[in-house]
Amino acid sequence: MAPDDVVEVADLRVTRGGAEVLHGIDLTVGAGELVGIVGPSGGGKSTLMRAIVGVQANVRGEITVLGQPAGSPSVRGRVGYVTQAPSIYDDLTARQNLEFFGAVLGVGPDEVQSALATVDLAEAGDQVVGSMSGGQQSRVSLATALLGSPDLLVLDEPTVGLDPVLRRSLWGTFRALAAAGAAVLVSTHVMDEAERCDRIALLRAGRVLATGTPAGLRERTSADTVEQAFLALIDEVAA
Repeated sequence: MAPDDVVEVADLRVTRGGAEVLHGIDLTVGAGELVGIVGPSGGGKSTLMRAIVGVQANVRGEITVLGQPAGSPSVRGRVGYVTQAPSIYDDLTARQNLEFFGAVLGVGPDEVQSALATVDLAEAGDQVVGSMSGGQQSRVSLATALLGSPDLLVLDEPTVGLDPVLRRSLWGTFRALAAAGAAVLVSTHVMDEAERCDRIALLRAGRVLATGTPAGLRERTSADTVEQAFLALIDEVAA
């Protein structure tokens, strides 16, 4: 493991329902790096992220997070995790949700307000989450993950259902968090979002087809876009 690696995954295999669904995944995420897990729905992105966070069953291989085995109690407070389904309380306001999680992490009201502002909910902090749109609920979940300035952010499809302007804003936030030193791991099935990452891993059917910078993968496949590169790599594997 390199000194600046926050995440190291080696030969990760996950079995579900008696069948192997991740097949020997290798991946690293460094401090200050924005890494994208890119691929179609059902390809294993969420399973990979659950394994890194330490909440996935039937895992084989090695996963190290901040120098400790994935899921270790000593690193849980240093990892922010956003699932595809909002993990918040419907009967509380957005602010109350953040205050609750903030109390667990020992952060104060200023950081709660800052997190709400980061996800463009500063004016909706007192709205009950159950009355919010799906996109707003996803943003509340993201805000809770930002509390405590985590060293690692694991974001599973964080921009699904959001309008293009907010998507662009949030990717700017992810970039800023990485620039401030956090390791940021983002999954997406939207290929144009991959262009915003420092490195990407193209995942399909539980296997990593390739890893590299967006420019490097385009050059490798003589493609104009990451989507074209992904399709070219699928054809290469099938040949």
